[in-house]
Amino acid sequence: MKIRVGLGSCGIAAGGRKVLEVLRHEVKANNLELIVEPTGCIGMCFYEPIIDVVTDGNVFSYGFVDGKKAKEILDSHLNDHQPLEEYLLYKLDQPADYTKKQVKIALENCGIINPEKIEDYIQKGGYKAISKILNNMSQEEVIEEIKKSGLRGRGGAGFPTWFKWDAALKQKKDKKYMVCNADEGDPGAFMDRSILEGDPHRIIEGMMIGGYAIGADEGIIYCRAEYPLAIERLEGAIAQAKEKSFLGKKILGKNFNFEIRIKKGAGAFVCGEETALIESLEGKRGMPRLKPPFPAESGYWQQPTNINNVETLANVPWIISNGADRFASVGTEKSKGTKVFALSGKIKNGGLVEVAMGMKLSEVIFDIGGGIKEDKKFKAVQLGGPSGGCIPAALMDTLVTYEDINATGAIMGSGGMVVMDETTCMVDIAKFFLDFTCKESCGKCLYCRIGTKRMLEILDRITKGKGKPEDLDELEALGDSIKDASLCGLGQTAPNPVLTGLKYFRKEYEAHIFDKKCPAKQCQELLTYTISEDKCTGCTLCARNCPTDAITGTVKKLHHINQELCIKCGNCKSVCNFNAVNVD
Repeated sequence: MKIRVGLGSCGIAAGGRKVLEVLRHEVKANNLELIVEPTGCIGMCFYEPIIDVVTDGNVFSYGFVDGKKAKEILDSHLNDHQPLEEYLLYKLDQPADYTKKQVKIALENCGIINPEKIEDYIQKGGYKAISKILNNMSQEEVIEEIKKSGLRGRGGAGFPTWFKWDAALKQKKDKKYMVCNADEGDPGAFMDRSILEGDPHRIIEGMMIGGYAIGADEGIIYCRAEYPLAIERLEGAIAQAKEKSFLGKKILGKNFNFEIRIKKGAGAFVCGEETALIESLEGKRGMPRLKPPFPAESGYWQQPTNINNVETLANVPWIISNGADRFASVGTEKSKGTKVFALSGKIKNGGLVEVAMGMKLSEVIFDIGGGIKEDKKFKAVQLGGPSGGCIPAALMDTLVTYEDINATGAIMGSGGMVVMDETTCMVDIAKFFLDFTCKESCGKCLYCRIGTKRMLEILDRITKGKGKPEDLDELEALGDSIKDASLCGLGQTAPNPVLTGLKYFRKEYEAHIFDKKCPAKQCQELLTYTISEDKCTGCTLCARNCPTDAITGTVKKLHHINQELCIKCGNCKSVCNFNAVNVD
């Protein structure tokens, strides 16, 4: 019997390490012959801590496990020889479609294997792909296989992976580099982090295959320092791969040398752009370079360099092992394979999902994600992070493909999917994302540096009830100019949340400007707090919690709010037990 404890960042944050300690203590104290080991995130972050009991070929998954429940579950399996029904995931109303509608390729090992043991990865077919190409395939044949698969970059624009590899291969230079972009910076995105934490050897093998294909002997993983667990497991995986001779000189006895090292990034969002990443690798300030030349021609230290993101590389070993045709059979004609999304925001089942390209957004959000928290009305989804856009509820039949998502004005991006409900203010959310990109701009381009600041000032003015009718035209004009005049993807996409907001939610912007009202009741300075005459009991709780003494009234008598003194902090609303405080 074996017990797996989910110890991705989400599982650890929920108390998974304590569960692991309790189980290991019980095993040691009772001299039990069973294995208790960590695993990565299975995707159901909303049920963490999760443990799996693997016995007699069956897997019993339990959610919301703490130390006490862990002991009970262990006792039930050991002494009663049966699962503890009340803690099983399906007894916790697990949505049937959460797993049924997913197709696992990049995530196939996450939550299944012990990421700290190379033996687990090898047992699941790991490093067979690199053995296959070293023994049977030329560099051109590897690239052709990736081309046939239709794999496109999973980090942003969806550029064909084979094309970048082929461009690097054609450079006749002795030194080349293979770089993994693990600088995942979108708010609400954690796809790459989970793959690195749950299946680090998969990325190492993907880099090796790419390195062989382009003729590189050195790989670099550029990972943000805010991912300490991912870095720890990567370091362990690299050491194990060296011990097993999968990294180093004459790999598998063939004329192929490859080493991998990790570079910790300081967390600059702009370093997700490949040329800014290269600048950072070289010890310089992360700022984008002019292209051409492209990295495939002149990248790291002016040598041919290929850069792929984590999810892209996670697909590569699977494609080589299972064949390009099998990968291409998943998805649509132009968008093949699967896509990993991080579901967050106002959604019931936040976590990690991997779906076949071509699925409807509504299926991802409602069938897999379980719908909106508290069953509120669904309003929009932000796709592509700060570089993406807001897609309204009316377009939820949009297919998850690069072409269909782009047509809405958003982008696929790396896969962040932030769900919004009726309480989300679209002006305020646009301000949030623009504030992020404004702060993260490297400052190299005038329009990105100054233009985003001007847009942010306009949005701030609108949310404070000081907007002017001409502000909407100004936002659109500035947005178009920033997109056209910026050097890299950060500036070229920074206006997207605002422009898609104006496209689909213009009436909400107009309400802020003309009516001085926030329909979602989120913009503090546009709110008016009053006390309902028929609900107020005169308990005085609101008055006692008002920081400016704006509420007057005596015990068991109707209370009133002095609008001149009210700072709209919302304390009265939050403490009232009788729903007597109205917000307009």
